[in-house]
Amino acid sequence: MSIKVSALTKIYGEQKAVDAISFELKKGEITGFLGPNGAGKSTTMKMITGYLPPTSGNATVCGFDIVKESLEVRKRVGYLPESNPLYYDMYVKEFLEFMAGVHHLGKAAPKRIAEVIEMTGLTPESRKKLGALSNGYKQRVGLAHALIHDPEVLILDEPTTGLDPNQLAEIRQLIKSLGKDKTVVLSTHIMQEVEALCDRVMIINKGKIIADDKLSVLQQAGGNTGYLQVSFGEPVTTEELMQIGGVSRTEALEGNYWRLHTAEVEAVRKNLLQFALINNRNILSLQSNSQSLETIFRDLTK
Repeated sequence: MSIKVSALTKIYGEQKAVDAISFELKKGEITGFLGPNGAGKSTTMKMITGYLPPTSGNATVCGFDIVKESLEVRKRVGYLPESNPLYYDMYVKEFLEFMAGVHHLGKAAPKRIAEVIEMTGLTPESRKKLGALSNGYKQRVGLAHALIHDPEVLILDEPTTGLDPNQLAEIRQLIKSLGKDKTVVLSTHIMQEVEALCDRVMIINKGKIIADDKLSVLQQAGGNTGYLQVSFGEPVTTEELMQIGGVSRTEALEGNYWRLHTAEVEAVRKNLLQFALINNRNILSLQSNSQSLETIFRDLTK
């Protein structure tokens, strides 16, 4: 496993910020790490990256202990913190050269700097001072910094803050491609981002992991409630629609529009198409709406 966490705990005075959490993350997996403000997300990420010592418990990154072998951990982790600290008086390329030196890239530095500048879309702004960049480009510099040493593990805390829609699409695609051969932990408040990018979702609340699984499994566990909205070319009755496997309730809307409530959206979709075929009904339109990650998040953390 790239990351292995066991009973990891952090206590500030009398407050337990992180409460004996355990999980394992593997290579080639993008994990969405979610939680309300103050839930323990940033504290957990700081401990995993070696920037904050735990009160108790332990964790390893790529087989190295985060306390006993902190420097080895940092060599293998790329970390973009929420605050994204930058030296505003430096130029973009100068800053990346400095960070390449910190990571002892040596002769490989010029080539790697050129790669991360292109990778993160910094080329048009690469000759500017960091202080003169927009918030979106500052975020790109932070991501380039996290990638400069080609780490095995990426910890990204709110990586798309300040990006415009075009930049957002580019960075999401970059994160998706990086997730093919790295372990990526993505913390964000944008639920659509997690749904689009992540293979797995972990939710932390009051210092404890309260959910950890694939999104589809969490939806199922949460009831996977949703509905299908369908319009028919011919009149249908409630009795007919209730015979479709998986339909729990129906709503008649205007005309021949119906809303079919279900805990199994995809199964009902297939059964509905079968129903139309057998009963010679024409489906004019069909839309589905299953339980969103936002709904699951609110239900688990309220």
